[in-house]
Amino acid sequence: MTTGAGIYFDGQTSVRQDVGVALGASGLEIAGRDGRLLAQWPYDQIEGLAAPDSVLRLGRRGSAALERLEITDTQFAAIIDARALHVDRTGLRQRRQRIRVIGWSVAATASLLLVAWFGVPAIAERLAPLLPAGIERKLGEAVDMQVRTLLDNRRLGAGFECGSQDSEKPGRAAFDKLMQKLQTAADLPLPVRGIVVRRTEANAMALPGGQIYVFRGLIEKAATADEVAGVIAHELGHVAHRDGSKAVLQAGGLSFLFGMLLGDFVGGGAVVLAAKSVLQSSYSREAEAAADAYGTALMNKAGGNARALASMLEKIGGATEPGMQILLDHPETKARIAAINRLAAERPAEPMLDAEEWAALKRICAG
Repeated sequence: MTTGAGIYFDGQTSVRQDVGVALGASGLEIAGRDGRLLAQWPYDQIEGLAAPDSVLRLGRRGSAALERLEITDTQFAAIIDARALHVDRTGLRQRRQRIRVIGWSVAATASLLLVAWFGVPAIAERLAPLLPAGIERKLGEAVDMQVRTLLDNRRLGAGFECGSQDSEKPGRAAFDKLMQKLQTAADLPLPVRGIVVRRTEANAMALPGGQIYVFRGLIEKAATADEVAGVIAHELGHVAHRDGSKAVLQAGGLSFLFGMLLGDFVGGGAVVLAAKSVLQSSYSREAEAAADAYGTALMNKAGGNARALASMLEKIGGATEPGMQILLDHPETKARIAAINRLAAERPAEPMLDAEEWAALKRICAG
């Protein structure tokens, strides 16, 4: 049996006791100067405590008494270190624990990334159709506040919307007539509100809850009212398919996930991120194709020229959503135009608006 000297504190008094320590097969024994046995510590119950480098300070795991033993003999301390499971003066166990923590952290981060890449889009895809109309409308209102702030960079306020001034009201009436024709044909379960805003891009977008923004630049670039109607019909397809809600739910979910990763457990900024996703992110090819097909069918049903959507798509060189910059000769754009023309009915005898109404719509932002 290996023996050595130590200093023992029984945890009940502050008395320092010089003791002899004997290392047996299953544990160590602490004896006083008189040979009386003071304590027996099994090796698997011994733990190392903070101490200077020259001292091995030991305690007993789970002991109600705060007893401790100090060993100053370096060689004797090394023997105890080798036998006690929870003592590691070499730092090897701490390094292993550190490596395990790093490994689990990497695994957790990878899991979050996999959930973000695959899980969140799948959840958003399934959850969006289940949203009640009232909740989707409130979601759209929250996003709309952020979208309007981001779009209205000139801080026009109420003047950001076209059609309120006296000179613009005939254009607003023409736009409302166009929207009404499309809404009647679409017969969506939630009301749709369309507005024209003072933005120079040839663009349009649909928000959750049925809000549609039509940019002044789109009306200026269009040659006919049917071209404007075709783009709006396409956006109504995104409304019908809940594409905006899916994008917002996905962005909000990502914000929450990475907020957790970075320590923001309430997912702050989710609505802001969701609003930016509507402005900056494109829909998938499948979603765009579905919206094209819906818009073409809707124009056929409303009695408009469905081929006008294809001609407008040629003019703007890609999708109507912000963030997509597809060149006109891109195969995907050509395929979309061809698909729209295949589905389009013969051109109707009458346009969606007469010449006077179309002229008024052209001046909707003239004030």
